[in-house]
Amino acid sequence: MKVFAACANFLPCQGAVAQVSKPAVAADFPIGRVRESAQLAGLETRDTADLEVCATLAAASSLPVRSWLKIAALILGFCVTSCATISRHEFNELATGWQTKTGQLMYRSPKRTLIGDAIVRFSKTGNFELTVSKGPGITLLFLRQDAAFAEVKGAFARQGWSGPVAKAPQQLRGWLGLRDQFIRAPNQKVVRYAAGNETFLFRF
Repeated sequence: MKVFAACANFLPCQGAVAQVSKPAVAADFPIGRVRESAQLAGLETRDTADLEVCATLAAASSLPVRSWLKIAALILGFCVTSCATISRHEFNELATGWQTKTGQLMYRSPKRTLIGDAIVRFSKTGNFELTVSKGPGITLLFLRQDAAFAEVKGAFARQGWSGPVAKAPQQLRGWLGLRDQFIRAPNQKVVRYAAGNETFLFRF
C-alpha cells in the first residue's frame, strides 16, 4: 500500500515535471503582423527605390537627347543657310565672247609644288574659270569666279569652298587673285603672279 501511495504521489510530480520540461513560450509581439509589416516595408522601400532610379535614369537620358537635338538643329540651320547662299548665286555660263587659253601651270608654295595642264577661260564682263588637271580625267582644281563670288573644288582644294570673295580663307587668296591678272592682260603668253609666299607661272 505504501508503494502504491508513493507511486500515486509520484505521478502528479512526473506530470508536473513534464509540464515544466516543456514550457510554453509566449511571443511578446504578433508574428503575423510583423511579417506583414516587413513585407509592406519592403514593398515601400522597393517602390521608392525604383522611382528614384527611374527618375535618375530619365534625367540622365534626357540631357544627352537635348544636347543632340541642339547640335542637330545647329547643323541643319548651317546646311540650310549654306545651301541657300550657294543656290542664290548663279555664275554666267560659257558663251560667245569668252576667251580660252590652254597651257601649263607651275605652282609653288613652301609646302607644295604643282605642275599641271591649265585651261583658263574669262569674259570681258569679269567672269573667270580655271581648270588644272594632271592627265586626262584627273581634275586637281576647278575655280570659277566673278567680281564678288567664287567657288573652288577638286582634289587640290581638299573639301572645297564657295562664298563671297571678301570672306575667302587665307589659303585661297592667291588663287582668287588670278582673275584680275588675266582680265588685266588677256593676251600675254606668259603670266607670272606672286601672292605672299605663293608663286604662279602660266605658259600658253
